[in-house]
Amino acid sequence: MPRDTEVLVLGGGSTGCGIARDLAMRGLEVTLVERGNLTDGTTGRMHGLLHSGGRYAVSDQASATECIEENEILRDIAGHCVEETGGLFVQRPEDSDEYFQEKLEGCRECGIPARVLSGREAREVEPYLADDVARAIEVPDGAVDPFRLCVANAIDAENHGARVETHAEVVDLLRDGDDIYGVEVRHESGPGKRTHASPGTTEEITADYVVNATGAWAGQIGAMADLEIEVRPSKGVMTIMNVRQVDTVINRCRPKGDADIIVPHETTAILGTTDEEVPDPDDYPEEQWEVDQMIDTLSELVPILEEARTIRSFWGVRPLYEPPGTGTQDPTDITRDFFLLDHADRDGVAGMSSIVGGKFTTYRAMAEEIADHVCDKLGVTASCSTADEPLPGSENIETLEAGMDDFGLRSPVARRSTQRLGSRASEVLETDEPNPVICQCEGVTRAEIRDAISQSGSDLNAVRIRTRASMGNCQGGFCCQNMANELHPTYDEETVREALDELFQERWKGERHALWGEQLSQAMLNYALHATTMNRDHDPASATGDVDFAAFDGGRAASDRVDGTQGAD
Repeated sequence: MPRDTEVLVLGGGSTGCGIARDLAMRGLEVTLVERGNLTDGTTGRMHGLLHSGGRYAVSDQASATECIEENEILRDIAGHCVEETGGLFVQRPEDSDEYFQEKLEGCRECGIPARVLSGREAREVEPYLADDVARAIEVPDGAVDPFRLCVANAIDAENHGARVETHAEVVDLLRDGDDIYGVEVRHESGPGKRTHASPGTTEEITADYVVNATGAWAGQIGAMADLEIEVRPSKGVMTIMNVRQVDTVINRCRPKGDADIIVPHETTAILGTTDEEVPDPDDYPEEQWEVDQMIDTLSELVPILEEARTIRSFWGVRPLYEPPGTGTQDPTDITRDFFLLDHADRDGVAGMSSIVGGKFTTYRAMAEEIADHVCDKLGVTASCSTADEPLPGSENIETLEAGMDDFGLRSPVARRSTQRLGSRASEVLETDEPNPVICQCEGVTRAEIRDAISQSGSDLNAVRIRTRASMGNCQGGFCCQNMANELHPTYDEETVREALDELFQERWKGERHALWGEQLSQAMLNYALHATTMNRDHDPASATGDVDFAAFDGGRAASDRVDGTQGAD
């Protein structure tokens, strides 16, 4: 029976997009479906750490070794997505000398470059470290942009003939006896230039083989075909600061615990994290105390955090997995290794495998392993080349340096633009039209915004993840409307306003847990700009002109004034 595609990949996170790229590069016909935007799940909610493996060098050396191997590969194939920050595992007076030595030896056993710095040397690297930091282990941690990397994989998959279908939620697996042969998806009104089916309609997509790469949701997908996949979702909070308090990844050198890492990322620093098992990856509490814990505990390492402004927080869910019967109680003890589950061997149900566990840094290795497995099932002999072929934008890393001279620009904006675009900088930035900065906080120009719109259409959140526009200090307060303006005249007014409101809502969602001090003032300013000035809260009184704006002058309404003069206070 003819199928719609050879391989159907479920999930548009880093692993799913990596699998689609790998298989498409081997010449297979691939379709990927994702229920939301790319990175909608765990990938878009990670702290941006490119692991050296040092974090697992004592507790999980297999994962540590995988991390350092993939760390080196990603620096080569995705240079425009990676910042080589380096990392420090710092020891406070109360931290164990024995564990410090175990960490150092573990790194060396796993092939992770590591050297010891004195407290003074560590503070020369990072001046804001606490004065009582005794010493540190230096490792090659880095920072990675998960959005840019995931999109680059999806683009390269499409360049090799893959179909990438977003806003298509899997609602059922198609099963005939002991054979899975596809899925049924429900389409939603995905914004953008992509052609989407009518909202609420369903489609059956058949395939020779199905790959379940849905991470924390893998168990829910498996249950649609009565397959039990023992994923144990674990939530963690990340808190974003207003500036980079550090330029190096700072880790607490202790066995385990919450609030033990600071990751410099673009113009910000991300504090993390917690590790709490939850029953449902879509429904779990977001607690204010978790945010407070990040700041209070990590201020012990970097005291300036106590006085810094927190601009937003977000939670992600790890797709932890361990084989049945292991019985680990504490999620921090569950391996971060990944597992390939062949449901034909495991459950007697052919046509599908699941890839579970793992972490962002090892997404490419995960994709390679399951792509090898799929090719073996389908009788394909092509080999993997994803470790050697650069992702779009990283083909010629020298572009990052040459871009400054090429465009005659020496500003921080030009540097950030060429870093984001990599080898695509010339293609995007060479324009005869005016190219003003649209997002001041992140230094994103009109040319970059328009390039992102050409890829994602009217979906401003997709534009955001491609460019970082609206992700800086003001959280979109001064640039959201400028981004929306670039949609005109290609899109009509209703579409532009809906796109603007969706972006506003996404920005507000993460700010709710940071409303104190200066950030509360910033949030109120954003609200005043968007709701009052532009009526984006859709207040009918504002729309009809019935608001007495004079009431805002001096705290008095016009009727309280004497002779029409301003109040004296």
